[in-house]
Amino acid sequence: MARAGLLVALGAYGAYRGSEAVMQARVLEVDRIVVQGNVRMPNGEVLAVLDGLRGENIVWTDLEAWRLRLMASPWVREAALRRRLPSTVEVTVSERVPMAIARLNRNLYLVDEGGAVIDAYGPQYADLDLPIVDGLTVAPGEIGATAPDGAPVADEIRAELAARVIGSLGAAPDLARRLSQVDVSDRYNVALILAGDPAVIHVGHERFLPRLQSYVALAAALRERVPDIEHVDLRFEDRIYVRPARASGVSPAAVTSEPPGRPVSARRR
Repeated sequence: MARAGLLVALGAYGAYRGSEAVMQARVLEVDRIVVQGNVRMPNGEVLAVLDGLRGENIVWTDLEAWRLRLMASPWVREAALRRRLPSTVEVTVSERVPMAIARLNRNLYLVDEGGAVIDAYGPQYADLDLPIVDGLTVAPGEIGATAPDGAPVADEIRAELAARVIGSLGAAPDLARRLSQVDVSDRYNVALILAGDPAVIHVGHERFLPRLQSYVALAAALRERVPDIEHVDLRFEDRIYVRPARASGVSPAAVTSEPPGRPVSARRR
């Protein structure tokens, strides 16, 4: 009887410990995922990437593996996952900021300042007032011309150049809002187009803002002499070279920059 009683007691104790372990395991299962920091990427999309995390043991689940999975999303620049006992995982997302709409392989894509392709540009991004950037496509056949998933890749050096151009105009918001197109095909001679002005403006590879401001200040005077301007070259500190449209019949002109209030002189070339 003593032996039987001992066996019963041991069995009851084992059952109690087993049920307690089961209850603890259930308490420590991830049942809530809190997402914060995301703006463009919907909560549902973040949770879809983390599908499978819910139900795992919060103590033993590999949060770094889940973070890397989330980092594979093109909108995510950085992500952090943190445990909050007993059963919540907090997800903080830092999104990429679109710098421009890049024309890559004849299609339009949102890209950030590093040239990372975020997403194909479509009607869902119509609220973004961004300039179009040309010249970022990596030449076909070059290493890295496309990503492993077949998506286009932007040239990082030219993307950085485009970012410098766009960033330099931040000090002049009115002028920045007029920036319509940026062409970085020539890394040493960036070409710009302003809204409401068909002229292609060449600004070289430095001093983008002061050069563009000098053109805007002289634009009216330039058009008095050359009504139909095709190209403007601002790479020379004291002279602006103007090429009229071919159909205009006007010869190219070199215009000397003068301080505001003084006449603008032009010399035919």
